[in-house]
Amino acid sequence: MTERNMEAENIEKSIRKKFHKELFSPFARAVRDYQLIQEGDKIAVCISGGKDSMLMAKLFQELQKHRKVAFELKFLVMDPGYLEANRKMIEENGARMDLPLTLFESDIFESVYEIEKSPCYLCARMRRGHLYHQARELGCNKIALGHHYDDVIETILMGMLYGGQIQTMMPKLHSTNFPGMELIRPMYYIREDAVRRWRDYNGLKFLQCACRFTESCASEGPDKESASKRKEVKKLIEELKKTNPFVEANIFRSVENVNLSTVIAYKEQGVKHHFLETYDR
Repeated sequence: MTERNMEAENIEKSIRKKFHKELFSPFARAVRDYQLIQEGDKIAVCISGGKDSMLMAKLFQELQKHRKVAFELKFLVMDPGYLEANRKMIEENGARMDLPLTLFESDIFESVYEIEKSPCYLCARMRRGHLYHQARELGCNKIALGHHYDDVIETILMGMLYGGQIQTMMPKLHSTNFPGMELIRPMYYIREDAVRRWRDYNGLKFLQCACRFTESCASEGPDKESASKRKEVKKLIEELKKTNPFVEANIFRSVENVNLSTVIAYKEQGVKHHFLETYDR
């Protein structure tokens, strides 16, 4: 066995043994609870080069070994205009972790470079569209993204505090622009701290973000404004945990236990409904 293969084997062993309860179990539970994988699926595992998507790829490989449901995988990497060093890191990590990467290029970074208003929002939408298109070209019917539990609860709070709305990051979505395609988030139950522990235990180093133009991306991410808001929410949750250790679980469950009879207004399929519509019935 080569040195690289031995390292990949050790990484896989850490998922099966040391981090089984923290990583593989919640991954498999999310797949089951939200019915994320069906027989015959061909899934494009979208890899940005960060710790979350790289771990997701290895978890998919591990799940595939259980053979409870037959499905295919494509490990899809889009190069939207990476610096050479960033692309090289992704390729080297793919080889190191025994991930057969499928790379394709786009000009997204170049396209949004001159955009002043919400360039990161536009970039994210364009990236998603390119991933759907390439996945469909490869015969896939689903794309998988590496958002985890902390992303979910932070998104809930950010929507309330900064967007004036109650919404969540859904575990799966039908694509509106690519009929027959679906987006899934199988790391929905996995805590970010567990991902970091797995990364550090295996001595792995990943990209912090994909942005080519933001000098602060190594620590903060490509969108300074949204990153600062997410950082504020992270700090808020940490403060709340000091007096309420269940606050994270309560935030998560809040969007599972919505009582429409106590909501003034809500939207369904884009149509707004008000409680007065049915108040006198």
